[in-house]
Amino acid sequence: MATHNILGKAGEDAAVDYLECHGYTIRDRNWRKNHLELDIVAIKDNELSVIEVKTRSNTTYSEPQDAVDRQKVRRIVIAADAYIKHFSIDAPVHFDIITVIGETGSFKIEHLKDAFYPPLF
Repeated sequence: MATHNILGKAGEDAAVDYLECHGYTIRDRNWRKNHLELDIVAIKDNELSVIEVKTRSNTTYSEPQDAVDRQKVRRIVIAADAYIKHFSIDAPVHFDIITVIGETGSFKIEHLKDAFYPPLF
């Protein structure tokens, strides 16, 4: 596995630990349907949280959340819609980003709640 993939998996594991420590219940990780994917889907206080995880070893070139551009938001929202329909979920939904910066074992985690809203298509 490539180094960036190893770091990404470690970052996602750290994000899951963070969420569980903060009262979230993880429903799914890396949920896929066709070409659609959601990093983490969690529940807290009867609300569905769709969470995009961005892991970087440093912020020399950019902030991790900057990688969630308009096209990425659109794909996440379409995937979330498919997820909600697939599982017949009737709950409020919000979209978060978790940034994970550093190396395994010494990550700095930031949870950006309501990081974006679904765009009007």
